[in-house]
Amino acid sequence: MIMEDPKRVEEGFGHGQISAEEKIEREDVKESSEMATEQHEETKGGEKPMLVKEKSKRIATLDAFRGLTIVLMILVDDAGGVYERIDHSPWNGCTLADFVMPFFLFIVGVAIALALKRVPSRRYAVRKIIIRTLKMLFWGILLQGGYSHAPDELVYGVDMKQIRWCGILQRIALVYMVVALIEALTIKLRPTTIDPGHFSIFSAYRWQWLGGFIAFLIYVITTYALYVPDWSFTVHDDDKSQNFTVKCGMRGHLGPACNAVGYVDREVWGINHIYTQPVWIRLKACTLSSPEAGDLRPDAPNWCRAPFEPEGLLSSISSILSGVIGIHYGHVLIHFKGHAERLKQWVSMGFGLIIIALLLHFTDAIPINKQLYSISYVCFTAGAAGIVFSAFYILIDVWGKRTPFLLFEWIGMNAMLVFVLGAQGILAGFVNGWWYKNPDNNLVNWIQSHVFINVWNSEKFGMLLYVIFAEIVFWGVLSGILHNFRIYWKL
Repeated sequence: MIMEDPKRVEEGFGHGQISAEEKIEREDVKESSEMATEQHEETKGGEKPMLVKEKSKRIATLDAFRGLTIVLMILVDDAGGVYERIDHSPWNGCTLADFVMPFFLFIVGVAIALALKRVPSRRYAVRKIIIRTLKMLFWGILLQGGYSHAPDELVYGVDMKQIRWCGILQRIALVYMVVALIEALTIKLRPTTIDPGHFSIFSAYRWQWLGGFIAFLIYVITTYALYVPDWSFTVHDDDKSQNFTVKCGMRGHLGPACNAVGYVDREVWGINHIYTQPVWIRLKACTLSSPEAGDLRPDAPNWCRAPFEPEGLLSSISSILSGVIGIHYGHVLIHFKGHAERLKQWVSMGFGLIIIALLLHFTDAIPINKQLYSISYVCFTAGAAGIVFSAFYILIDVWGKRTPFLLFEWIGMNAMLVFVLGAQGILAGFVNGWWYKNPDNNLVNWIQSHVFINVWNSEKFGMLLYVIFAEIVFWGVLSGILHNFRIYWKL
């Protein structure tokens, strides 16, 4: 938890006299300022790196977009249980929940461009990037590896034979590390000014795009060329276990059973260390209740019961492209000073990516698929992120309509705190630990039942209102209070 100096300039909140262009021009963004401020003078070969201390200005659109993404995560995670149509698509297609991960990666890319706009010392920047990556990996494994059972179970701990190595923060860590290292290590190769022309910024940052292209090649070649053999898994139900075999023996398959994405994770992590409740169990082939969850069909194929890692290794390599597209938007923000120039770059790229994705999807060339993190999915969600980011920029930074988005902005400034305590249910788990007579008789369940569900006589609508007011609004107000006291939790 970081408590800021009260005398420090209020980040991201001017007093109306500062235009959006001036804010962008003056801003070094928090992370870049931290690098310069925290850096110790190191002597090597008689050289002393220069210490640069500059005030930072946060970009309101950046925080608001990050806050929107956290809000979407809370909404689909906690209301998706009763409104399963907004939960992740069982396989091909895209629902509201499927935008959360790529939106995170997109805004990570934008933030990296701003944070590493100036790098006082490449060695220090690389060290900072590696340390932050390790912190995200630690929190990711702790929260999603199986150690934490909040908020439903009042126990903790995980069998190391079953620990899950992948997760949301782990994927973000990988994308952050790759994209940030390219940005930091190519500092001397990138220009300070951009020549006129729509494509000049692409050539100016060709190393970033080269990194994205390499990730694209690794993903595509592996997905379509890797041979996937038959494989087996075990389902443990109470005291008995059942063994199942999935028949494959093929290449280039994009269905649930025999794709290369799942095969890579089974080989790298081991089948005991990947996610055991994949969303494909809601497919028509698995349940008559599709697209909602229900009992398995009597003739359901074996793979319906199988594990699958939605944040696996190969799909995370593909997700690097989401970060690369995000950092491109950040570069546009840095180099183009006029609103019209920025929006022209952003909107044209956003719609272009969406058109490419729809063509790939509806021609059945490469379906939009979050579980595989297909290239069409990358294009569709990154394009949507670019359009939403552009809309936020118009409303907040161009038109100055900041007040309606303050809730998003506050949450975005304390995104890690809300993610850990809210989206991962740590606070709710702590509250559930104080119960009366039996564990189900706790404050969270009482509020859900008596304040929302019973009042509206509807579990679905009552649960939706609970998520909106008791979770999203609660975390927004709390984040606003913490912001007022300059308290932020960052990695």
